[in-house]
Amino acid sequence: MLFTNILENIKDEIINKTQELVQIKSVETLSKPGMPFGEGVNEALEYTLKLCKDLGFKIKNFDGYAGHADLGEGDEMIGILVHLDVVPEGDLENWTYPPYSATIKNNRIYGRGTIDDKGPTIAAIYAMKALKDSGVLLKKKIRIIFGTDEESGWECMRYYLKKEKAPQIAFTPDANFPVIYGEKGIITLKLKQEFNVPSNSKINIKYIRGGELSNIVPNYCEALLYIKNEPSSIYEECLSLIKKEKYSIDLHLDNNNLYLKSHGVSAHAMEPQKGKNAISQLMQVLKVLNLESTQMNSFIDFYNNKINTQTNGESLNCQMNDKDSGELTLNVGIIDFCENKGELTLNIRYPVTKKDTMVIDKINANLINSNIKMEIINNMPPLYMPKDSKLVKTLTSVYKKMTNDDTQAQTFGGGTYARALDNAVAFGPIFPGQVNLAHQTDEFIEIDDLIKNAQIMAQAIYELDLLD
Repeated sequence: MLFTNILENIKDEIINKTQELVQIKSVETLSKPGMPFGEGVNEALEYTLKLCKDLGFKIKNFDGYAGHADLGEGDEMIGILVHLDVVPEGDLENWTYPPYSATIKNNRIYGRGTIDDKGPTIAAIYAMKALKDSGVLLKKKIRIIFGTDEESGWECMRYYLKKEKAPQIAFTPDANFPVIYGEKGIITLKLKQEFNVPSNSKINIKYIRGGELSNIVPNYCEALLYIKNEPSSIYEECLSLIKKEKYSIDLHLDNNNLYLKSHGVSAHAMEPQKGKNAISQLMQVLKVLNLESTQMNSFIDFYNNKINTQTNGESLNCQMNDKDSGELTLNVGIIDFCENKGELTLNIRYPVTKKDTMVIDKINANLINSNIKMEIINNMPPLYMPKDSKLVKTLTSVYKKMTNDDTQAQTFGGGTYARALDNAVAFGPIFPGQVNLAHQTDEFIEIDDLIKNAQIMAQAIYELDLLD
């Protein structure tokens, strides 16, 4: 096909631009004037908009919250939604190559954001360039929209949609092929308890800290215990449990201070069972301690009795599933525990046919006889697009045409920008059978897949343009 040949001929340019974008550390930081999500995110937005301008597209920056680039004219619009922010890289020692080096090895580009979502972003931009260079006549305007806060709160998309009309039809290359027609509902909540009674315990927890974002299985958590009497015996007690359960926890005793450093395996919160939660592992050790503080004890007991290492909410009685999207998942992403409070941030993804109240009411029922309070941080309802819709059928057909793969449209537990619009779905970039490395160490994109994504998206835009 014409688009395929055009993109193959500019393969080196696509690789180079992907590397340059990945090399920008666009993790959200403190807001600055004109940079609502910090300098790194703003640098990524400005880089991308300049690239689009250099390629001949019309661009617009929406006060640092978002941007877009247009190809063609017309009242009707096809949208491509991507995001330029990335999740934190975590422990650098776990990376084979520096996470912002965009190292090429074994025909792969390694780095944070290569698959989520910078590689697909560059692929989408060059899919538009292929259409432009081909000279094909388009009936609709093609608009790629760049979000900057997808990994945290979607403030970027809310801001953008207040300023601009939404595309009539759209896709986002931020999930799996062939098409994701359903996305689970996502609830982010905090469970909080105040410790307002001074502890006279022989063992005092100074702090427990772990996790960075709710949508990542935390790979690190640490705690500091102050032990008044016989600290070596407590050390040995903890060490014995760690060895027995084969936990990945380091202990260090410094006079009366006992440090616990728990090492887990990160994963995306939509598949927490594929990771190893460093917080849950550490809390399992703390349950053997006699803290004497009833408030701290009750919080730790609640965790170990109602959450522990489960990822399906079974002990909270909110376990549920449906045939379309499978089982509810639960991830404890962050813990913030000190001498006067305990706080957990949970990310829960529930089946597409269920209601948020079914989850929230079940969890609240477990809090009735406790001093723990719930705070809802974010609540995103499920997305469900009929499999026989024009959008799903067209994209599925394009995928099959370009790959000779007959895999059918599916649902998943992720949350994409498709939820922000009325007629949008997720489309790529991960092919069937591939491991999803989003939010994980040694994230990479295969160079062949990067180019294939651009080719598939170019064809998809062309065929969506033909729809009435």
